[in-house]
Amino acid sequence: MEVENATEVNLEQKKKHKGKHDKPKPWDEDPNIDRWKVEKFDPSWNPDGLLEVSSFSTIFPRYREKYLQEAWPKVKSALKEYGIVAELNLVEGSMTVSTTRKTRDPYIIIKARDLIKLLSRSVPAPQAVKILDDEMQCDIIKIGNLVRNKERFVKRRQRLVGPNSSTLKALEILTGCYILVQGNTVAAMGSFKGLKQVRRIVEDCIENKMHPVYHIKILMMKKELEKDPALKDENWDRFLPNFKKKNVQTKKVKSKEKKPYTPFPPPQQPSKIDQELESGEYFLSEKKKFAKKWQEKQEKQAEKTAENKRKREEAFVPPKETAKQDSNDSDNKEDVTALAKSLKQKAKEFGKKKSLQNINAEEYISAPTAEPPSKKKKKSKHT
Repeated sequence: MEVENATEVNLEQKKKHKGKHDKPKPWDEDPNIDRWKVEKFDPSWNPDGLLEVSSFSTIFPRYREKYLQEAWPKVKSALKEYGIVAELNLVEGSMTVSTTRKTRDPYIIIKARDLIKLLSRSVPAPQAVKILDDEMQCDIIKIGNLVRNKERFVKRRQRLVGPNSSTLKALEILTGCYILVQGNTVAAMGSFKGLKQVRRIVEDCIENKMHPVYHIKILMMKKELEKDPALKDENWDRFLPNFKKKNVQTKKVKSKEKKPYTPFPPPQQPSKIDQELESGEYFLSEKKKFAKKWQEKQEKQAEKTAENKRKREEAFVPPKETAKQDSNDSDNKEDVTALAKSLKQKAKEFGKKKSLQNINAEEYISAPTAEPPSKKKKKSKHT
């Protein structure tokens, strides 16, 4: 039994370590080693240089010609330090970079290629030269073919830039990348992590998936969550906001009703000559045709002048008075005359009574009119 157990242990050990490279190394668990760090290239690693000449060329737009001509000496001197030759061809409108015998770093030609790409996409030369550093990367995002409608594309591109470039500046601060929106492309420079974020934000904006402002809010929250060491290994989805896309109601296109299919073509419309033949104008002389047209013109003109005259005279026609208005006016006149009579009667009575007692005139007038005293009939002496 002991022999069998020993053989099983030996078999397990053999399965774990097939060769010398599978054995644990002392530096595997060393916390001081940063495996993501990109070490700076040392020319002593490649003393003999490169065997073949590698070159890249790219064309640039015509409006960049003057600027490139002025900034080319600085670009040339920056590439010369790494053993790269740069050539500017103004006739063909192209830039070319190629390796030489002095080139030691094999990857620097890729960096030089990115440099001329950025220069052709309107990135300033002092900013574009920074791509030659090992820690700096670049990404040129093509956005021209993401939207078909040109007006919609311009609006969404402006949405990415924001008012006074405020949105673009916020994205640059949060992602740690340099971003330039030019024409149908977006040029970005920074770390791999930042470039990945920038590409996602740009594509979501142009495809109308999410507004850049919402991405900015999410990035700001992530920055705050990074500061907390307790949340380092946890999922942050519960802290991040979920922005739901709202479908804006658009105008529905009125669909035309399809007519029933008939194999026969529609009837041909009569031509001008056919119409003249029907009316008989075709056989008239030029003089008669002209006279007929002139007469029709005069008739139309007379109708128009008569209509205009009628419209002008409408303003001076008094409105018709109805029977109701006449009856109302007569009632009002009767009320006024009755009021005048009552006031005269009260004035007479007030004059008579004023000498006997003090009476307020306003109260007396507002009081209802008293019935006049009835005169008693004197009995006649004659029986």
